Parts: sequence; C-alpha cells; structure tokens
Amino acid sequence: MNLFVFPRWANKTRALAGMLLGGAPVYLTFLIWYGASPKTTDVGYMPQQPVPYSHALHAGQLGLDCRYCHNTVEQAAHAAIPPTATCMNCHARVWTKSEKLAPIRASLESGNPVEWIKVHDLPDYVYFNHSAHVTRGIGCVSCHGRVDQMEEVYQHEPLSMGWCLNCHRAPEKNLRPPEEVTNMAWTPPEGTDPLEYGKMLRAKNNINPPTDCSTCHR
Repeated sequence: MNLFVFPRWANKTRALAGMLLGGAPVYLTFLIWYGASPKTTDVGYMPQQPVPYSHALHAGQLGLDCRYCHNTVEQAAHAAIPPTATCMNCHARVWTKSEKLAPIRASLESGNPVEWIKVHDLPDYVYFNHSAHVTRGIGCVSCHGRVDQMEEVYQHEPLSMGWCLNCHRAPEKNLRPPEEVTNMAWTPPEGTDPLEYGKMLRAKNNINPPTDCSTCHR
C-alpha cells in the first residue's frame, strides 16, 4: 500500500519555484530601472506637449505674468490650464500661420480643448491648494523652479511628502512679499539676510503651516 504525504500536483512546485527564482533577477532589474526613472521619481520629468510652448519666451523674454494663463492660482486649489481662447488673444494676430500653432487653431475651430499633459502631477490622495500658498508669499519658483528660463517645462523639485514637510516646518527661506510671488528673479532687499527676512515675513503675516496628516491627506 502506497501512502502519499503530498498530492501529486505538489510535484510541479519544484518547476514553479525554478521559474520564480530564474525570473527574480529580471523582475528586480526592471523594478529598480523603473523605480529610478523620471516618471517615478518625477524630478526631471518633461513630457512632450501637443504644442511646443516656450515658457522661456512667454514668461521670460516677453515677461507675461504667470497669472495671465494660470488665472485661478490666487482663488482656487488648482492652477488653471489656459483655454484656447487665452492663446488666441495674442495668436489671432501673431504667428497666425505657424505650423507649431496648428493644434491651437484646430482647437478653436472644433471647440475641443488642447490635450496638454500635466507635468506636476501629485498623487490622487494628496490635497494641495495653490491659493493657500501664493497668497501667503510662496513664490512660483520655490516649487516649479525658474520656469521663465525653461524652453520646455520639467519638474524641478521632488514634491515628495518629506520635501513639503521640510517647508511647512521651516518656511522662512521660501517666503517673499505676496505681491512678488510670480517674480521669478526676486531676491530679498540688498544687505538683508534672506533667512532673517523670511522670519520677519513669517511673523508679520502670521504664517504657521500645519504639519498634521489631514492637511494634505483628506
């Protein structure tokens, strides 16, 4: 009489274990490669947009204020993506035949928005309010870098939880007068210590950023 301690299908586990062990190096290599890619770490992420819009030209050389296109940053949580009509305020008269602007003209004719690709894309479980930051004197450059010098916008900062908390715990180095938030080249008054100037602004405007979990995770 034969006694079987394990069912017959258990014999296949050796082959399965071999496959798993053989595939582990490939999986780990892919995991490390993908985990370190710009799309995962975000810093340096620069997707190709449907229209080659140059911030260096518009915000830099021409001096357009950020709020002309992103006109909700002072009132809403989200920075609005400019509608086609905003682009056409100028381009109905400027570069009207440019091939680079063909998607803009097509959008105007069809009524369908241009499908811009979001660069600074926080996880869905994170709540961020633009107006709460810019109205208190956190400049655009603190989170987005020198956009006025970027031919194509890319993510300049990690925007990680630790990075945000560091600023909430010590916001002084990022503070400026609220009226200067869109001035990418702003610096503290000459002869003033930047950190001390930030401390003065913090006290003057009663800025005490919360650090509890519910601030960003609601």
